[in-house]
Amino acid sequence: MKRQHKLWGVVALSGALAIAISGCSATGGTTGSTDKPAETKTADYNPQPRENLKQGGEAHFWISEVPAQMNFMNGDGTADTSRLAAWYTPQVFLMDPDGTVKANPAYLDKWDTSVKDGKTVVTMKINEKAVWNDGSPIDWTAFETTWKDNNGSNPDFKASATDGYKDIESVTKGDTDKDVIVTFDREFAWPAMPFLTGILNPKVNTPELYNDAYNGNAHPEWGAGPYKITNFDVNGQKVTLEPNDKWWGDKPMLDKVTFSGMDRAASLNAFKNGEIDQVETASADAIKQVKDVKDAVIYRAQQTAKTVIQLDGSKPQLKDPKVRQAFFMAIDIDQQKKIAWNGLGYTEPAAGSLILYPFQKGYDDSFKAAGLKFDTAAAKKLLDDAGWKAGSDGVREKDGVKLTVTYPVFSDSPVQAALAKALQQQEKAVGIDLKIDTRAPSNFSNDVATKNWDALGLRFTDSDPFGPAWFCQMYCSDSNLNLSSTGTADIDKKIKSDVESQTTTESWTKAAMKLEPEIIKETWGVIPLYNGPSIQVAKKGLANLTPETYVGLDLYRVGPVENVGWEK
Repeated sequence: MKRQHKLWGVVALSGALAIAISGCSATGGTTGSTDKPAETKTADYNPQPRENLKQGGEAHFWISEVPAQMNFMNGDGTADTSRLAAWYTPQVFLMDPDGTVKANPAYLDKWDTSVKDGKTVVTMKINEKAVWNDGSPIDWTAFETTWKDNNGSNPDFKASATDGYKDIESVTKGDTDKDVIVTFDREFAWPAMPFLTGILNPKVNTPELYNDAYNGNAHPEWGAGPYKITNFDVNGQKVTLEPNDKWWGDKPMLDKVTFSGMDRAASLNAFKNGEIDQVETASADAIKQVKDVKDAVIYRAQQTAKTVIQLDGSKPQLKDPKVRQAFFMAIDIDQQKKIAWNGLGYTEPAAGSLILYPFQKGYDDSFKAAGLKFDTAAAKKLLDDAGWKAGSDGVREKDGVKLTVTYPVFSDSPVQAALAKALQQQEKAVGIDLKIDTRAPSNFSNDVATKNWDALGLRFTDSDPFGPAWFCQMYCSDSNLNLSSTGTADIDKKIKSDVESQTTTESWTKAAMKLEPEIIKETWGVIPLYNGPSIQVAKKGLANLTPETYVGLDLYRVGPVENVGWEK
């Protein structure tokens, strides 16, 4: 599960959230025992300077799937899309674990923000040596194309998010093609936000190319960076990267990087067999399976992700918000947490917002304020009021139709199976027939995008700490991240007038937290269950882990992929 704002891993992908397959993560002692729960650090990724690393070697990573859609800004992209893209597309900006944004000197010689005539202006000077893999220079047109593709002015571009881009008035050339001037339409509170997730090759300048060209084709020639893709195989679920002969920056430490898509059970076996060097261990059982592997090191960090359940309000049985609210109020979140973290001794505050975490300034429990609680009696009354009456088998019916909800699970994890079965029993208690449908992880992206589900467990992973800035991505009616079909034009107007009109991060955040519970009360499209830590096991000596967005051992950090390597 791993930005503020992308979703889906279906990861939403451009900005803040990314979607990922629902899962659980937890922490525990090195033996998986609860006798002495291990510390969950803010970030835990074995940071090492380049001088401590040896040149050469290979690294083999696990990924939940090699997605067909490789445009990391497209609404059908996933967290896995964004993770892979970080290795072969420009990392224009880097970020510290706490969310401090820095220009990547390999790409930008200068990055400056000012306010002129009441409008925020960002000026950038692109490194003269920076080139795309096709040989063309990286210049101001990449920023212009990225803005035009994602600003929402042409709805044919299926953008993951328009936040930030829609607030830009113009992207123009400065004194040379390597000078970029970005002018916002007003004083904008989050000027670093739009290009944090990267830039597109200027050749990706039509809806057809943006939406379709990357399907099944990673287009390495449109990439840039220390590594280039030498093999991209969706069917075989394998991606191979090697040093890029057109790269102008620090030499990448590794001779080869491989990502292999596989389910969680297979990934644990692959780690035990030495086929991969890092694996996610999201349960006590998973930790137990791999902790004794030679040179295995357990890493535990605060996860910037939310495990959520989303309902498709466009489905006939879920159109009534009372039904959706009843569905959510039937869920015993505490029981879900106990199952997810069984044997790990981990606890955390309520995950009460989709835009801020409890550890962030300005956080309030919006879902509690909106009335979310585990209350079967209240859930039953809501269903009664909506006209759904219990049948002879206990399942609610209306107009001869059973209240059946299809809930796919894209995992063979025993923990995920237990979570789904518990949810099924909780919904049964109020008369909702939850049908669990176990599917292959490789179906995840397509099934989520095509809404081949009624209810869905997801992980919303944040790429940065600027959650309020991505408020529209979460709640606007036209968002490709909000798959609940519960947004409205009135809500969109409210977001624009009450939140996006703010000119400081403080006032914007305050307005967003005030509006969030109001939207929840009206929509009941998605609720968070918990956040949790990220636990992964890696081979000893593998350093600067998870430099990409949406992975989770390093909080909000985005690091240079060329610095991933093995200690001397």
